[in-house]
Amino acid sequence: MRLKEIREINKHIQVTTSKLLGVARGTYASWEIEQDIIPIKRLNDFCNLYDISIDYAMNLTDIIKYPNSKPEIDINKSKIRLRAVRKEHKHTQDYLGKKLDIDRSLLSKYETGENIISTIFLTEYAKMYHISCDYLLGKIDEKIELKVKLKN
Repeated sequence: MRLKEIREINKHIQVTTSKLLGVARGTYASWEIEQDIIPIKRLNDFCNLYDISIDYAMNLTDIIKYPNSKPEIDINKSKIRLRAVRKEHKHTQDYLGKKLDIDRSLLSKYETGENIISTIFLTEYAKMYHISCDYLLGKIDEKIELKVKLKN
Protein backbone atom coordinates (compact mmCIF):
# COMPACT_ATOMS: atom_id res chain seq x y z
CA MET A 1 0.00 0.00 0.00
CA ARG A 2 1.10 3.54 -0.71
CA LEU A 3 -0.86 5.31 2.02
CA LYS A 4 2.14 6.94 3.68
CA GLU A 5 3.74 7.97 0.38
CA ILE A 6 0.48 9.54 -0.84
CA ARG A 7 -0.11 11.32 2.46
CA GLU A 8 3.43 12.73 2.48
CA ILE A 9 3.23 13.86 -1.16
CA ASN A 10 0.17 15.85 -0.13
CA LYS A 11 2.12 17.33 2.81
CA HIS A 12 -0.27 15.97 5.40
CA ILE A 13 0.63 14.50 8.75
CA GLN A 14 -1.18 11.42 10.05
CA VAL A 15 -3.42 13.52 12.30
CA THR A 16 -4.62 15.55 9.32
CA THR A 17 -5.42 12.52 7.21
CA SER A 18 -7.08 10.68 10.08
CA LYS A 19 -9.29 13.72 10.85
CA LEU A 20 -10.25 14.06 7.18
CA LEU A 21 -11.19 10.37 7.14
CA GLY A 22 -13.03 10.61 10.47
CA VAL A 23 -10.93 8.00 12.27
CA ALA A 24 -8.51 8.06 15.20
CA ARG A 25 -4.88 8.74 14.36
CA GLY A 26 -3.88 5.36 15.79
CA THR A 27 -6.37 3.61 13.53
CA TYR A 28 -5.04 5.40 10.47
CA ALA A 29 -1.43 4.78 11.56
CA SER A 30 -2.11 1.03 11.81
CA TRP A 31 -3.43 1.04 8.23
CA GLU A 32 -0.44 2.97 6.99
CA ILE A 33 2.08 0.50 8.44
CA GLU A 34 -0.18 -2.39 7.40
CA GLN A 35 -0.59 -3.61 10.94
CA ASP A 36 -4.34 -3.58 10.28
CA ILE A 37 -6.20 -3.79 6.99
CA ILE A 38 -7.97 -0.66 5.86
CA PRO A 39 -11.64 -1.44 5.18
CA ILE A 40 -12.61 -1.04 1.54
CA LYS A 41 -15.01 1.84 2.24
CA ARG A 42 -12.27 3.74 4.12
CA LEU A 43 -9.78 2.99 1.35
CA ASN A 44 -12.28 4.48 -1.09
CA ASP A 45 -12.59 7.56 1.14
CA PHE A 46 -8.78 7.86 1.21
CA CYS A 47 -8.59 7.61 -2.58
CA ASN A 48 -11.33 10.20 -3.02
CA LEU A 49 -9.57 12.51 -0.57
CA TYR A 50 -6.33 12.39 -2.55
CA ASP A 51 -7.97 11.99 -5.99
CA ILE A 52 -6.24 8.70 -6.82
CA SER A 53 -7.26 5.25 -8.03
CA ILE A 54 -7.62 2.36 -5.64
CA ASP A 55 -5.20 0.42 -7.86
CA TYR A 56 -2.58 3.13 -7.33
CA ALA A 57 -3.12 3.26 -3.55
CA MET A 58 -2.77 -0.53 -3.40
CA ASN A 59 0.46 -0.34 -5.44
CA LEU A 60 -1.01 -2.46 -8.24
CA THR A 61 -0.29 0.12 -10.95
CA ASP A 62 1.49 3.40 -11.49
CA ILE A 63 -1.64 4.98 -13.00
CA ILE A 64 -2.54 7.64 -10.46
CA LYS A 65 -6.14 8.17 -11.57
CA TYR A 66 -8.43 6.80 -14.26
CA PRO A 67 -10.50 9.14 -16.42
CA ASN A 68 -14.22 9.21 -15.61
CA SER A 69 -13.68 7.55 -12.22
CA LYS A 70 -16.73 7.68 -9.97
CA PRO A 71 -16.32 8.52 -6.28
CA GLU A 72 -18.58 5.75 -4.99
CA ILE A 73 -18.28 1.99 -4.97
CA ASP A 74 -21.14 0.39 -6.90
CA ILE A 75 -22.08 -2.85 -5.14
CA ASN A 76 -24.43 -3.88 -7.96
CA LYS A 77 -21.69 -3.59 -10.59
CA SER A 78 -19.15 -5.13 -8.24
CA LYS A 79 -21.12 -8.31 -7.62
CA ILE A 80 -21.72 -8.79 -11.35
CA ARG A 81 -18.10 -8.13 -12.27
CA LEU A 82 -16.64 -10.40 -9.60
CA ARG A 83 -18.75 -13.28 -10.83
CA ALA A 84 -18.16 -12.50 -14.52
CA VAL A 85 -14.36 -12.37 -14.20
CA ARG A 86 -14.30 -15.63 -12.27
CA LYS A 87 -16.51 -17.30 -14.88
CA GLU A 88 -14.40 -15.91 -17.77
CA HIS A 89 -11.55 -17.95 -16.33
CA LYS A 90 -13.87 -20.95 -15.95
CA HIS A 91 -13.28 -21.08 -12.21
CA THR A 92 -15.83 -22.30 -9.71
CA GLN A 93 -16.44 -20.64 -6.38
CA ASP A 94 -14.92 -23.72 -4.74
CA TYR A 95 -11.74 -23.39 -6.81
CA LEU A 96 -11.40 -19.67 -6.16
CA GLY A 97 -12.15 -20.10 -2.48
CA LYS A 98 -9.41 -22.70 -2.11
CA LYS A 99 -6.96 -20.71 -4.23
CA LEU A 100 -7.45 -17.53 -2.18
CA ASP A 101 -8.07 -19.28 1.15
CA ILE A 102 -11.57 -17.92 1.60
CA ASP A 103 -14.76 -19.72 2.51
CA ARG A 104 -16.94 -20.37 -0.54
CA SER A 105 -20.00 -19.05 1.28
CA LEU A 106 -18.28 -15.68 1.85
CA LEU A 107 -17.27 -15.57 -1.80
CA SER A 108 -20.90 -16.21 -2.69
CA LYS A 109 -21.91 -13.26 -0.48
CA TYR A 110 -19.47 -11.02 -2.37
CA GLU A 111 -20.90 -12.19 -5.69
CA THR A 112 -24.49 -11.60 -4.60
CA GLY A 113 -23.74 -8.21 -3.05
CA GLU A 114 -24.81 -9.41 0.38
CA ASN A 115 -21.37 -8.40 1.73
CA ILE A 116 -19.00 -5.75 0.46
CA ILE A 117 -15.73 -7.29 -0.62
CA SER A 118 -12.86 -7.24 1.87
CA THR A 119 -9.71 -5.31 1.00
CA ILE A 120 -7.51 -8.40 1.29
CA PHE A 121 -9.72 -10.52 -0.95
CA LEU A 122 -10.06 -7.70 -3.49
CA THR A 123 -6.27 -7.33 -3.65
CA GLU A 124 -5.67 -11.05 -4.11
CA TYR A 125 -8.49 -11.33 -6.64
CA ALA A 126 -7.07 -8.42 -8.66
CA LYS A 127 -3.60 -9.97 -8.61
CA MET A 128 -4.85 -13.41 -9.58
CA TYR A 129 -6.88 -12.16 -12.53
CA HIS A 130 -4.73 -9.10 -13.38
CA ILE A 131 -7.80 -6.87 -13.26
CA SER A 132 -8.35 -3.38 -11.90
CA CYS A 133 -9.83 -3.05 -8.42
CA ASP A 134 -11.46 0.19 -9.54
CA TYR A 135 -13.22 -1.75 -12.30
CA LEU A 136 -14.24 -4.56 -9.96
CA LEU A 137 -15.70 -2.02 -7.53
CA GLY A 138 -17.68 -0.23 -10.24
CA LYS A 139 -15.69 3.00 -9.91
CA ILE A 140 -14.72 2.84 -13.60
CA ASP A 141 -16.49 1.18 -16.51
CA GLU A 142 -13.47 0.37 -18.65
CA LYS A 143 -12.24 -3.15 -17.97
CA ILE A 144 -8.57 -2.47 -17.30
CA GLU A 145 -6.09 -5.29 -17.20
CA LEU A 146 -3.26 -4.61 -14.79
CA LYS A 147 -0.08 -4.32 -16.85
CA VAL A 148 2.30 -4.93 -13.96
CA LYS A 149 3.46 -8.51 -13.54
CA LEU A 150 1.86 -9.58 -10.27
CA LYS A 151 2.43 -12.68 -8.19
CA ASN A 152 -0.45 -15.13 -7.98
